[in-house]
Amino acid sequence: MFLEVKSVVKSYGENDNKVTVLNQISTSLEEGKICTILGPSGSGKSTLLNIIGGLERIDSGEVFVDGIRISGLNEKELSVYRRDKLGFIFQFYNLVPNLTVRENIEVCEYLSEHPLNVDDLLHSLGLWEHQDKFPRQLSGGQQQRTAIGRALVKNPKFLLCDEPTGALDYKNSKEILILLEEINNRFGTTMLIVTHNSSISAMAHKVIKIKDGKISEEYYNEKRLPAMEISW
Repeated sequence: MFLEVKSVVKSYGENDNKVTVLNQISTSLEEGKICTILGPSGSGKSTLLNIIGGLERIDSGEVFVDGIRISGLNEKELSVYRRDKLGFIFQFYNLVPNLTVRENIEVCEYLSEHPLNVDDLLHSLGLWEHQDKFPRQLSGGQQQRTAIGRALVKNPKFLLCDEPTGALDYKNSKEILILLEEINNRFGTTMLIVTHNSSISAMAHKVIKIKDGKISEEYYNEKRLPAMEISW
């Protein structure tokens, strides 16, 4: 398995103020698959994503990604793991405001020994004509495409997406989902997509539902729909 999460527990606070956010979470994902993590606000889905991304520590359990036991890595090793294995896409883009579209993508190009070609990415993402613009000159959809380009230029094996369409309207959301599907098909990139929008799960190979810090349901999607056919 490309991803294995075994009996993970994560809490915040101490003593009477201690809150268990994830309670004995176990799951797995095959390489090259798209997986959505569904759940209401506060269910623990983003915490799970951050743990897999090496951004948060666990209280107990184990997490393996591509054969690496990330739950046992120190801070320096986690930085290397994030640099070499992961691409992150967030709801609010997190672009550098005083850099152009091209420059925002090139920032991460230098982190990889085998980056994708920036010119090819700009064309593929529909950003070629906007490459010299600054984030403030872009629409929300264009900003998210730039954020996706920044994540992809490293040529990561694993793409972690936290509400990637949460700040977008329906049209731009559909375009981003179609783009993510194209990336999966073209590069075989394994993807975890955290979302509150259950409709997005129709395009996933696997669906995980989290409620109150536990997995309430998980299944492989036998009737998977192309992203362009999803509606909500």
